[in-house]
Amino acid sequence: MQKITPFLWFDDQAEEAVKFYTSVFKNSKIGRILRYSEEAAKASGRPAGSVLTVEFEMEGQKFVALNGGPLFKFNESISFVVNCETQEEVDYFWEKLTADGGQESQCGWLKDKFGLSWQVVPTVLIDMLHDKDSKKSERVTAAMLQMKKIDINKLKKA
Repeated sequence: MQKITPFLWFDDQAEEAVKFYTSVFKNSKIGRILRYSEEAAKASGRPAGSVLTVEFEMEGQKFVALNGGPLFKFNESISFVVNCETQEEVDYFWEKLTADGGQESQCGWLKDKFGLSWQVVPTVLIDMLHDKDSKKSERVTAAMLQMKKIDINKLKKA
């Protein structure tokens, strides 16, 4: 069993979100679904039989999505990094995760249509930022700060 499992709180879109995430990430699967019992429904105000939690896995990482109501919302203090080897991967994840109401932000950050924050990052960027030549890393940083979606060719030119 995985020692630490991210637990994502949704209002009532847990099942929809899980179907979305498992469609975006190819190496994914939906696991067990737990439904609100009569007793839990009374305590929460949720309909009996509606989805309480959905277990799922993306790229070998297990998650749980919860329909917990509108009390808590996602914010940028928690995000998931998608490490990409190519520009094609960056473009794919950027397009999929910003679709249908997602929002672009700066420096490879975005929010998906559920409000969850993601960082779509080419692995070469991390290497460039850690370059021993501080002038190179400064130029890469300056270029990155001008971007929403990261463009590997522009980073290399910097």
